[in-house]
Amino acid sequence: MSKHAARRDDGRHRARQPAGRRRAAPARPRYGRITAVAAALTVTVVAVAGGFGLLPGEPEEPAAASPGATTSAADPTTPAAATAKDTPEPDEPVTGDLADASTRIAALSESTELPARSGTGRRIVFSEGRQRVWLVDGDGDVALTYRVSGSVEDNLDPGTYAVYSRSRHAVGVDDSGTMEYFVRFTHGNEGAAIGFHTIPVDDGKPVQTRAQLGTPLSHGCIRQDRPHAIALWDFAPVGTTVVVTA
Repeated sequence: MSKHAARRDDGRHRARQPAGRRRAAPARPRYGRITAVAAALTVTVVAVAGGFGLLPGEPEEPAAASPGATTSAADPTTPAAATAKDTPEPDEPVTGDLADASTRIAALSESTELPARSGTGRRIVFSEGRQRVWLVDGDGDVALTYRVSGSVEDNLDPGTYAVYSRSRHAVGVDDSGTMEYFVRFTHGNEGAAIGFHTIPVDDGKPVQTRAQLGTPLSHGCIRQDRPHAIALWDFAPVGTTVVVTA
């Protein structure tokens, strides 16, 4: 029996495919892409779980201290408190002796050289032209120099004098004010004493400011700020030489 007869006898025939079409290949799973997607999904899940603290992690290490920094376990100070403690407070106004010292520094910024031909030995030197006083010790060294306010009148001649009287407190001529640490060394044209003392106070107020020292403002004497008046008082007992230069 031929093959064609056998096919007819069992009644089965193969369906003939239309011309021009090919049989579709069976679908194959792409295991590489599936693996990559699964790995990415796993990483994402682990990251999210770790962010919420659901997974155990390694203990955190303390941050490295900056060079020179020290720590103390016994110090309970919080960073905020330490910052507040270390912040400097605003400067307060300078008063008293510190303010006087600043005046002296300003005076020293000018020419402070001892005038030529101003004597020898332990003495006080007063320059009318420079409105400045020098306290000179026995070795000829300047112990202190500072600005003063001398007379606006021509009532003191250059020359050498000596301290003849001292008063801890004094009253000006014609009740023109009170002063302290008055060290007298000569008399003016009308017989009034001339010497060194503090800036006079009249009606409870100084008649001039310390900033005005260095300018002639008095009517005969030499005005000083209080710290320097005390320094001269301590330096000049009766008999101390006073040299006045032009």
